[in-house]
Amino acid sequence: MAAFSGELNADVPEPSVSLPLYDFHTHTLLSDGVLVPIELIRRAVVAGYDGLGISDHTGLAGLQRRIREAASDCRLARERWDFPCYPGVELTHVPASAVAELAALARRAGATYVVVHGETLVEPTEPGTNLAAVSCPNVDLLAHPGLITEQEAALAAENGVFLEVSAKPGHCLGNGCVVQMALLTGARLLVGSDCHEPGQLLTRRFARDLLLGAGLPESRLDEVLRENPLALLERIRRREESD
Repeated sequence: MAAFSGELNADVPEPSVSLPLYDFHTHTLLSDGVLVPIELIRRAVVAGYDGLGISDHTGLAGLQRRIREAASDCRLARERWDFPCYPGVELTHVPASAVAELAALARRAGATYVVVHGETLVEPTEPGTNLAAVSCPNVDLLAHPGLITEQEAALAAENGVFLEVSAKPGHCLGNGCVVQMALLTGARLLVGSDCHEPGQLLTRRFARDLLLGAGLPESRLDEVLRENPLALLERIRRREESD
């Protein structure tokens, strides 16, 4: 299956409505992406992003190193380009029983936000991972949760865990369920590219169409593309000030 490219249907103009573009689910060569963090950040700037999070895959091994190295380039880009970019991690295929422990460790190590690799339909994520993530106070985003249940989505709403609408082929197969459960329970949504190479960065048009295609009412686009990312950014900034 070909990877999603931000250049898909590039001849179609961007939406006339000015929607912001934030993305908290991206990867660099610190895990399995192809760019060093500063180049990914630069390409996001040029692509018109309004803010970026770097959340490389990790388990226990390498967790502190990945956070430290991403943080240095994010800090440089904020200082020299005045571009909002922040270091996180994606806890990937870790035991469900270890999610809370590793999320707390990631926060202590300097991750400004924590993503958990959810129970996507196309990978053997351990059952129970979604529930562990939405129950954890140190988790901010549950990526591609697949066939998330109403109970799990309600816990996400209660505990402030965002649910991802994924742009990644395969992972995106659960988007309709994710949006449906979010609308039912009040859980907050974010769009994530899950990009590993520059051609997979989002565009405003694709982010909008992805949400509409997953069943989000057009009247909720501003909430998902503007209000929710700004809420997560505010959470991140408060953490940085208190650390």
